[in-house]
Amino acid sequence: MAAMRTRPTRGDRHMFSSSDDNAMMKNILATHAPDGTYFDVKPLLQIIEDITHRANPDTSHHGTQPEIDAIVESVIYSDSEMLEAMALTINKVSCEISCKCIGGCDAHATTTGIFHMLSHYGWDVKAIITLAAFMVNYGEFWLVVQLCASNPLAKSLVHLKQMHDVLERGEALKPRFEAVTNLIKAMLELTHCIVRFKDLPEQYISPETPELMTATAHIPTAVYWIIRSIVACASILINLIGMGHEHITTTTEAWELSSLAHKISNIHDHLKHQLDLCNNHINEKKQIEAYLMIIRVMETPHLDNTKPLKHLIYLKDDQLPLYESSTRNRVSIDILKKKIVLLLISDLDLPADELSVLDQMYREAKLHPDRAESQYEVVWVPVVPNHRATPWTPENQSKFEALRNMMPWYSVFHPSLLDPAAIKYIKEVWHFNHKPLLLVMDPQGRIVNTNALHMMWIWGSVAFPFTSMREEALWREETWRIELLADSIEPNIFGWVAEGKYICLYGGEDLEWIESFTKTAQVVARKAGIQLEMLYVGKSNPREKVRKNNDVIRANNFSHVLPDLTLIWFFWVRLESMLHSKLQHGKSFDEDPILREINVMLTYDGNDQGWAVICRGSNDWMRRSDGITVLTSLTKYNEWQDAAQNQGFLPALNEHLEANRPPHHCNRLILPGTTGNVPERVVCAECGRSMERFFLYRCCTD
Repeated sequence: MAAMRTRPTRGDRHMFSSSDDNAMMKNILATHAPDGTYFDVKPLLQIIEDITHRANPDTSHHGTQPEIDAIVESVIYSDSEMLEAMALTINKVSCEISCKCIGGCDAHATTTGIFHMLSHYGWDVKAIITLAAFMVNYGEFWLVVQLCASNPLAKSLVHLKQMHDVLERGEALKPRFEAVTNLIKAMLELTHCIVRFKDLPEQYISPETPELMTATAHIPTAVYWIIRSIVACASILINLIGMGHEHITTTTEAWELSSLAHKISNIHDHLKHQLDLCNNHINEKKQIEAYLMIIRVMETPHLDNTKPLKHLIYLKDDQLPLYESSTRNRVSIDILKKKIVLLLISDLDLPADELSVLDQMYREAKLHPDRAESQYEVVWVPVVPNHRATPWTPENQSKFEALRNMMPWYSVFHPSLLDPAAIKYIKEVWHFNHKPLLLVMDPQGRIVNTNALHMMWIWGSVAFPFTSMREEALWREETWRIELLADSIEPNIFGWVAEGKYICLYGGEDLEWIESFTKTAQVVARKAGIQLEMLYVGKSNPREKVRKNNDVIRANNFSHVLPDLTLIWFFWVRLESMLHSKLQHGKSFDEDPILREINVMLTYDGNDQGWAVICRGSNDWMRRSDGITVLTSLTKYNEWQDAAQNQGFLPALNEHLEANRPPHHCNRLILPGTTGNVPERVVCAECGRSMERFFLYRCCTD
């Protein structure tokens, strides 16, 4: 017993220097001669963690105790052959540790001896076998401590092992036990990290991959320090028995264990970083594979649209990926099977005006389920920044749910369900970049239109089934008429047309011009004996000034106005959609008269001046002019009054406008870009020459 009470000498307490580490690891590597036998070490690691938790119930552990018991029972039952095969080796290493650590030992020599014993095992297996061997002694120690008060056998073992001092001086030993517990925790974390490298899928990462090569080079050092730390822990626990008061009051061992825990943690941080790099490499490979798979799926004919929709929205079967706002329930993608599906793709900044108009169109279509144009479904696909780069906040969640609940159609239940490969496809193939898209998928899963928003804004549900061919067919039927320009923004227009009235649409923000123009036009209409209805359509991107103009016009009965700014926005976004739709189908300003007229209208709006369009009936080609010219012509009505009586009001007005057109012009065309890509070439509405393109930054405040 005297020998056991001798304080162990530890000439190797200091950490190795870099040169010493290299020499040491050279010797350790020389012991490594694996025979290639595969061992699934995770079940054994599960048992080791269970022993650690039961020995120290206060330590953190994943899962409830019944869950842990079930896992361990499953491991013991299903992997009994593996445990039986390793039992002898575990006991040999356990005995080696016990024998070498009694009365003090050379930790490095003991560690090297264990490496020799485990030479034909892989690095991860060496670490786990040694941990298991230590747990045999560690578990027995704590089993006796926990049972000695109630179990006679445990009480006898306490007497036989002379553990009275350990039990009586528990508070004095607490720092040392905490140091052991912390070091075991650090070792287990590092061991888990090493095991995870063995689980990396070989089809996505090879041993020659730089990230994996770096980690592989450091794993032997990590395993060395795990086993070295096990030896240190075992030495302290074994030498507590019968060492008396003198040993109990020393604190050097606790400091050494803390130093080892710090070193183990540093090694873990480094390997964890390399593991993260490896997983990033694997994820990139998987995303490339998934992206190519989506391309193949989208290009392959299918019997129905289920497979393409699943690859775009959510491929797994573990949860329902869609949300139905009317019932507030989650539903399967199968609910869209063999239907025409409109994929509304946007971020969380979906403009309220666009959502409002789409909502109205959708609800109106669904009021008549027997009609062909109602046989489609809409799915909102919210594309948000990568959660790793931009964390998902409660504000994001609130904004997302508010939008989702406003929509009468289906939505992806949560943006996180979208696979990064699907987002990559949406951005790179469909060119989604902040501006909303409305893609059309037919019942067989083919994309028949990469953005049907233009068609929706121009024709609504009449554009069903929203294919590019349908878009071309609709344009072939169109002429530049009031119904195309104004659509249903003012229902009275159809009555005015039927009654043969003259209709004037005008816009701009200059209230002084508005007052002069409307009063002059009404005077001329009375003189000419014509019925004239006037409607103010404001300006694109309507703001407070347009709202105030509406109020003044309504209060003074200058003309009709649209009831809200959303309808004014819709008037202009339809014009922009017409421009993009025409250009998308390869039409040119030189050959397409409707495109030229659209261009003129948008140019008027961009010049910050008043303008007017006048027509009579559905088939009459509309006359238009800038605000100054048309006001001048109306003011000089007496000059062309006779021509108006003989030729007709509109032909005479148009003749006077052309004769008095100012020779100088400086036109601007401002396209907000909310409905499509900016066209490469736009011609001047006055002279037909290509306009020069500039970048304009404008704040949307008055």
